[in-house]
Amino acid sequence: MSGDPENPGQPERAAVAAFADDFLIGLREWLAIPSIGADPAHHGDVAASAHWLADALRRDGWPDVRVWDEGPALPAVYACRPAADPEAPTVLVYGHHDVQPVDPVEQWHHPPFEATVIGEELVGRGASDDKGQVAMHLLGVRAHLAATGAAQPSVTVKLFVEGEEESGSPHLTRLLDEHRDDLACDLVVFTDTPLYGRDAPTVCTGQRGVYGAEVVFTGGRSDVHSGRAGGSVPNPATAIARLVAALHDEDGRVQLRDFYADVTEPTAAERADYAALPFDEAEWLANAGGARGLAGEPGWSTLERVWVRPTAEVNGIEGGYTGPGLKTIVPARASVKLSFRLVPDQRPERVADALREFVARHTPAGLHAEVIARGDGVPPYAVDVSHPAVEAVRDAVQAAFDQPVRFSRTGGSGPAALLHEWLGVPVVYLGATLPDDRIHAPNERVVVPLLLRGAEAAARLWRLLPERLS
Repeated sequence: MSGDPENPGQPERAAVAAFADDFLIGLREWLAIPSIGADPAHHGDVAASAHWLADALRRDGWPDVRVWDEGPALPAVYACRPAADPEAPTVLVYGHHDVQPVDPVEQWHHPPFEATVIGEELVGRGASDDKGQVAMHLLGVRAHLAATGAAQPSVTVKLFVEGEEESGSPHLTRLLDEHRDDLACDLVVFTDTPLYGRDAPTVCTGQRGVYGAEVVFTGGRSDVHSGRAGGSVPNPATAIARLVAALHDEDGRVQLRDFYADVTEPTAAERADYAALPFDEAEWLANAGGARGLAGEPGWSTLERVWVRPTAEVNGIEGGYTGPGLKTIVPARASVKLSFRLVPDQRPERVADALREFVARHTPAGLHAEVIARGDGVPPYAVDVSHPAVEAVRDAVQAAFDQPVRFSRTGGSGPAALLHEWLGVPVVYLGATLPDDRIHAPNERVVVPLLLRGAEAAARLWRLLPERLS
């Protein structure tokens, strides 16, 4: 990542460099607040985190800053910095300030809420996901104003930072509905996605959706001696095993009826970009929990399998006796937990219907079946890579990283589709973290120079968008 901060042809880079020390001090202060949204004991910390961010925005000169804490959602932060030109586009930056729990805490090398600088890395919970990236965008606005010498940005910038993303954003639709006028915009910039690699920066163009459910088979009122009833009554554990075995064919394709009917495949240009990215199988397997080999749907690369293909995964099976030794029973109950990763244009509700039909077809006589949904699911989202805003993001990232930038996607899920549906505008992605930042795990980190280049890209983007969206 070369480049001279003093180069007058790169004013955004020089501005980011000038603010870099203050940026790191502020980020470490914010990371010290244990805003674990999933833990009620830390809900006061989530509120403290929201107010810290609001205060930081006011210090930066944002004229309209509010903490939405009227409930039932955990506190969210909204801010608006109007453009000088009232006709300029309005861009909403989305992120979140809640963080994951830190368990197992004994595996952390440093206290998780005492952010520690180790070389070029900042280690601490939330450094990458997502406080670091939200702070990156605040720095981007500061750098944009400094680089342009203007008092107001080239676009109207709005910020929406929720406090429940790590819990599945259960009240996001309510926030979007109640604050629709405040959040109105021409474009959403989504922060919570990584680059493909430090030496292979990418622009993400989509996320998979997810739907989860538990299937429960129940036979009699209680377990029964296998010598007394085995072979004469249906066994729920055997039935669950058969249902799991029927979930995929020999090629790994999901066997729910019409599961692939709504799938929209990536363009040839996108697939060419994926194929051109460096891929080390051994390194990828090591980062995939030390897996011993690759598997998946034929005709698709590993990256495509996790970015643009839908899946069905068995997350856990339970049934019968699992203690030490042998207990000869026919269990009364068995269950399996399933999750489905979805791609455009699949819908969680249609997959839910297909799963219920699949279970009905694979429920033996004499067993009762129940399908328990784990929430409504999260829809997938992908933006058209030819959209002018996507091209502007790629140009901004290429200039900041001094190298060509390709498109990528991410296999995880997020609320991009909800933002798109409720606000009625495209969602583009601008993040600067890495897939191996250990998010959700001990020793979460972020590479600080990448955040600074991300801030530079954001600063450039605000300058590019008025012309690109005209």
